[in-house]
Amino acid sequence: MQGAGGSEGGVGKFFLGLLMLCGGFYMLFNAVMVQSSFSLGYGMYGLQAFGSNLSITSGMILIPFIIGIAMMFYNVKSLLGWVLALGSLGALIFGVIASLHFNLRSMSLFELIVILILAFGGLALFLSSMRSHSAQQ
Repeated sequence: MQGAGGSEGGVGKFFLGLLMLCGGFYMLFNAVMVQSSFSLGYGMYGLQAFGSNLSITSGMILIPFIIGIAMMFYNVKSLLGWVLALGSLGALIFGVIASLHFNLRSMSLFELIVILILAFGGLALFLSSMRSHSAQQ
């Protein structure tokens, strides 16, 4: 009889590992808090020139975006308008993602150990169910 993944591994190990894996990673991701420091005055990029620092804020990135959109509405074939609009939009998305901060919430050591055992023990069971029994001996 073929088991999980076409191997002779156990189907029970497969589903137990998958259940542990999903539960452990759900608990781990649920414990992570995501915060953003993004705002229109947020300094996304910094330049150093002639001994001074210039910070490009996300609000400044909207200026070429607005110009690009206006150029596109005036002439849809304007390459410069497309470059300004898409480049500014890309920089804005990159800045939002780069401003994210990940923190693990406070938890007891027991909770963390249970989460890690479920996540990585489930991963090991899941992967071992894919191997045939003859390869384990």
